[in-house]
Amino acid sequence: MDRLTSMAVFLRAVDLGSFAAAAEVLEMSGPMVGKHVRFLEERLGVRLIHRTTRRQSLTEFGQAYYERCRAVLAEAEAADALASDQLSEPRGRLKVTMPALLGRHCVAPLLLRLAQKYPALELDLSFGDPVADLMEVGYDLAIRTGDLDEQSGVIARRIARQRMVVCGSRAYLKAHGKPRTLDELGQHQAIIYRRLGRARPWLFPRDSQPPREVWPAGRLRLDDLEAIADAAARGMGLAWLPSWLVRERLERGALVRILGNEGELPYDCHALWLPTPRLPLKVRLAVDALAAALPKLVA
Repeated sequence: MDRLTSMAVFLRAVDLGSFAAAAEVLEMSGPMVGKHVRFLEERLGVRLIHRTTRRQSLTEFGQAYYERCRAVLAEAEAADALASDQLSEPRGRLKVTMPALLGRHCVAPLLLRLAQKYPALELDLSFGDPVADLMEVGYDLAIRTGDLDEQSGVIARRIARQRMVVCGSRAYLKAHGKPRTLDELGQHQAIIYRRLGRARPWLFPRDSQPPREVWPAGRLRLDDLEAIADAAARGMGLAWLPSWLVRERLERGALVRILGNEGELPYDCHALWLPTPRLPLKVRLAVDALAAALPKLVA
């Protein structure tokens, strides 16, 4: 067996806490993960992991070997990245996680264009709103919007800034009136975005201060922004949505923007990746491509 491959499997098994979790991320069978670890143990003549039916833990030697393996593989990845840079062509699998709607409409088309340009580049794209742990799931890159306070131990680069706007249908505004100030929003029905089981406030800009939070009230709670836009177009209430998502509806009059600039919040979109001695060419080119083209799509 290849020693570096076995080292990489060993690291992933330790990081994820089980052979089964490592097998799922590495797309191999559980017994094959065990085979790689046993190969290292037999080669070294010492046990690396204490294993029971309920848990696993590193031996004292296994802990020291784990740290050395991490350093060795980091250097190997840096060497590979250097070779790729010399070839000036990204290759191998690029695994990216992104918000479902922004991903389908804006991010994925740009990455597909990159894959068309570089035939040796493979794409593995995941669409979902829950924030994924980059190391645990093995992603090269994550695209996320909004507050990054929950993220630690990652590199972040802002690649675009979308605008959040409040809008409603002409029929709704004719029946209920058009709010002129933020204080008047409380008198209106809102269509609420519920993410991970809880509602989120609407945010509005304030000069040199954190955004003002407004907690809308309404009888509709949805976890899909496009469904919220559809409900707003049907006159079911006001919605707070990305401008790129409702651009066509605004242009054809299905929705009307309200509150003007007071209701427009710049909402950052970031690319995140794990620290590495040398950023792989495939990741760098993907981030650069998104930073160059995404702002035009979400403006």
